[in-house]
Amino acid sequence: MSKKYFGTDGIRGRVGEYPITPDFMLKLGWAAGMAFRKMGACKVLVGKDTRISGYMFESALEAGLTSAGADVMLLGPMPTPAIAYLTRTFQAQAGIVISASHNPHDDNGIKFFSGQGTKLPDDIELMIEELLDTPMTVVESSKIGKVSRINDASGRYIEFCKGSVPTGTSFSGLKVVVDCAHGATYKVAPSVFRELGAEVVVLSAQPNGLNINHNCGSTHTEALQAAVLAEQADLGIAFDGDGDRVLMVDHTGTVVDGDELLFIIARDLHGRGKLQGGVVGTLMSNLGLELALADLDIPFVRANVGDRYVISELLERNWVIGGENSGHIVCFDHTTTGDAIIAALQVLMALKARNEGLAQSRQALRKCPQVLINVRFGGGVNPLEHAKVKQASERVTQAMAGRGRVLLRKSGTEPLVRVMVEGEDETQVRGYAEELAKLVTEVSA
Repeated sequence: MSKKYFGTDGIRGRVGEYPITPDFMLKLGWAAGMAFRKMGACKVLVGKDTRISGYMFESALEAGLTSAGADVMLLGPMPTPAIAYLTRTFQAQAGIVISASHNPHDDNGIKFFSGQGTKLPDDIELMIEELLDTPMTVVESSKIGKVSRINDASGRYIEFCKGSVPTGTSFSGLKVVVDCAHGATYKVAPSVFRELGAEVVVLSAQPNGLNINHNCGSTHTEALQAAVLAEQADLGIAFDGDGDRVLMVDHTGTVVDGDELLFIIARDLHGRGKLQGGVVGTLMSNLGLELALADLDIPFVRANVGDRYVISELLERNWVIGGENSGHIVCFDHTTTGDAIIAALQVLMALKARNEGLAQSRQALRKCPQVLINVRFGGGVNPLEHAKVKQASERVTQAMAGRGRVLLRKSGTEPLVRVMVEGEDETQVRGYAEELAKLVTEVSA
């Protein structure tokens, strides 16, 4: 069955536009509470990032959940992977995150985690959607849920992150600049790296509800690049607004993307005999990652774009490491979902083990030129189904004669078509990408 509300990463949209409205969130909280209660006594954790609408939606979800008889534990602003972890440790039936990840403050959304700290199964999402189309009721007064606040949530998560590296690990002598995107990592991330001995310079950790992801974080690394150079730091770490994406900057000010970070972690695990299988990337992963892993005899497979699909592939194969070039990196040997802080720590451990800087360590992966152009389109006809677009894509693929890739796909979270072309010749690749993007624009008009 197709889903009416849930996308690849929960429910997301513009604040004030259906379904990202207080009345819908009230009903969603009720529907989720009713669905979770079918599994027995119901306790649900609710966390959020720092965008201003989070307070409004937190209150609405809280009312809906308690009206269905679910007990609610509020975490306040916390990284998305922290909610996954705490849902497990508090033995809750589910965790809810109020966040639009790397999007600007005027977007928001809802993500769910199961009691195991994983993405919510499809059958539960479908059950919630069915309940959303039924009249809302309230349990009798004696069964209304209770609400409490977890005051030590940050400290618990900080210790969990530190526990992902061996006891006694010290990053003393390492100077890092940490960009928190004015988002959910603003408290915990600087503490994690400081408590492990690093000298930390902090950027974008003064959230005001409106500045999340604004010219900062993993989607806008310019300020971090400048700060790494100005501070003569060893490297920089950029998180997104909800703390499940990470990019880095080496000491020369060069951005190191998710493909490169994934390679550094995988090579380290492989070298220590702890890789367990291979690596899962996505359709957007650079061809250079696949080739570099092949040189180490490390298997590589591509999943659909979205950490949900990476995780599904990892579970099916019983592998432990996967990710996206956007910076979603999943380390199953430490946690159940993409976790930016834990991924960053694994990179630092790999650099420490090889006694290398980030700039040196990334050199074993030679990325192929890859051009990505986002084309905005309205509703209506899917431009990717248009005959002219299909024909042009086939023609470009044939012209590259097996030495490049074309990928056209719709975003799962925004009204965008992503046009990606990858190959050996950057000028040729850019020309093909611009040609295809122009055609998508024309057929979308």
